[in-house]
Amino acid sequence: MSSPSRRAAATERLRAATGALSTSATARMEAERPWFRELSAEERSWVGVIVQAGVRGFVDWFAGGGGLDPEDDDLVVGVFGTAPRAMAGVIDLHQTVDLIKLTIDEVERNIDTILGPDAAGEVHGAVLRYGRELAFATAEVYARAAELRGRWDARLEALVVDAVLREETDESVLSRASAVGWASRGEVAVVVGTAPDERAGGHTGVFDAVRKAAQGRDLDALCAVQGALLVVILGGVLDPEKDAAAVAHLFGEGPVVVGPVAADLSAAHRCARIALTSLRAAAGWPAAPRPVLAGDLLPERIVGGDDAARAEAVEQIHAPLASARGELVETLVAYYAHGAAIEATARSLFVHANTVRYRLGQIAEITGLTPSQPRDALTLQLALILGRQQHP
Repeated sequence: MSSPSRRAAATERLRAATGALSTSATARMEAERPWFRELSAEERSWVGVIVQAGVRGFVDWFAGGGGLDPEDDDLVVGVFGTAPRAMAGVIDLHQTVDLIKLTIDEVERNIDTILGPDAAGEVHGAVLRYGRELAFATAEVYARAAELRGRWDARLEALVVDAVLREETDESVLSRASAVGWASRGEVAVVVGTAPDERAGGHTGVFDAVRKAAQGRDLDALCAVQGALLVVILGGVLDPEKDAAAVAHLFGEGPVVVGPVAADLSAAHRCARIALTSLRAAAGWPAAPRPVLAGDLLPERIVGGDDAARAEAVEQIHAPLASARGELVETLVAYYAHGAAIEATARSLFVHANTVRYRLGQIAEITGLTPSQPRDALTLQLALILGRQQHP
């Protein structure tokens, strides 16, 4: 162990050489590190400040007798605290550790020149130990910062999803969505279902899996847990059913419902509202596919008292049939009144059976519903009832 006077003398010489060592390390960065040369002049100047702080930090540590805690935030703040927050997005962890290693190496290379032979051996060991521990401390701080940033992003994302559900998507909400990676591209669909059991891996892991699955289909994704429900908003949707199928397996047990598409995130509240009411109604169709489109749950929504579903049935089914040709509604009523028997329907209308078939084909073309299919028949009959109630 060196005497206090010898350490004090070495410290004085090191402190006097701090400026020269910093300049030499920065010059090496310029010569040997392409990523450093690609930085702007302002960013390079901040790296120079960090280098100088690193050299000065070693001298102060050495003067104090050494000893570092790899989880000591003060150590890292002393070296990097003078750099602006924006630098965190410019220099990654690998480059930061590289910067530390190069700076410490430059100090070590010049120790013999700065100090006499008696002090050089001890300082060689000290500078290597300081560089190693500073690198560990920096990695620890980066890891904790990434964890905190992840938590903050999750909270911000949850606020965006909540705003969509509450129809409060103003410019500030859209800006928040952009901050967590929403690219505002193409149509939007909201997918809802039971949240997975948190004990089975935690919601954070589910959110990451949803984003990965969405990226596999070139989609944006926002996720949040609302009570017992997992809500996923997909952006850039081309085929709602297939796009939702990419994330459906990540929900908990029970139905997974896809709302109608919206033009963009600011209009997604209606899509979300319909998806949520459809999810409540989905219990009425135990054999529903997973995921199931909200439009395919129209009968269950109508029976469940969903006013929006009732209006949808009148506007999108009954009204087009009534306005296309008057006999289409009449034919459909007669068709179901006679047990979906074409011959009996034709006799009751005094037309040929092929005329009935032709009209049923027209009904299918206009509504997208096949009168002979059981679920489509249920939807059509409910639409007929609602249409007659609204227009006796």
